[in-house]
Amino acid sequence: MNKLDILVFGAHPDDAELGAGGTIAKETQAGKKVGVIDLTCGELGTRGTPELRDQEAQRAAELLGLEIRENLGMADGFFEVNRENQLLLIQKVRQYQPDIVLCNAVDDRHIDHGKGSRLQSEACFLSGLRKIETLDPKTGELQDPWRPQWVYHYIQWKNLEPDFAVDISGFMETKIEAIKAYSSQFFDPDSTEPETPISSRNFFESVRYRAQDLGRLVGVEYAEGFTTERLPAVDRLGNLR
Repeated sequence: MNKLDILVFGAHPDDAELGAGGTIAKETQAGKKVGVIDLTCGELGTRGTPELRDQEAQRAAELLGLEIRENLGMADGFFEVNRENQLLLIQKVRQYQPDIVLCNAVDDRHIDHGKGSRLQSEACFLSGLRKIETLDPKTGELQDPWRPQWVYHYIQWKNLEPDFAVDISGFMETKIEAIKAYSSQFFDPDSTEPETPISSRNFFESVRYRAQDLGRLVGVEYAEGFTTERLPAVDRLGNLR
């Protein structure tokens, strides 16, 4: 078992980079073991191919310093929140035993993001139930139950109100480079592929702007926002920035 400190789920390759790339880079730089598991290959994407997306995802993983990057091969656009998929995610949560899990946005333009968010969040809860039995994919042995201590959701297309922000000053350029790894998906003036909502120059520039604007609100250069499933708490008032 290769225990992770943080496990990040994404419905598609590039979800994790767009929503939490700066936070991931900051945590790996601090020595934390972080992994990303993508639910689908993004095969319905207008631009690129699943094979190319996989290569891009592995390049982004190197840039972010990930311990593992896996893809579960669910059906892009058509995966369901059902028992089969829940068990698959429960198996992964138990395999890596993360203390923190980052999930897709709770509500977003792409239907897979909201579905993925629910699937991921529910799997984190169900993973702690002893009477749900799963086998380790490597050893075939019965897995121990495991429930992450913290489950957070990053923010994606919709500008949802965050419950807290992570200062990613000093890690914004790594986030940008990890996003650029997906050259088939984002702005490229020389591309001959069809335009999409995320392939415009405006969208790419908005990634930096949104991080900068949230940073302004919390008094830092750049920040990423997250929503929580329960009321966050601090030990002392002075711990709030």
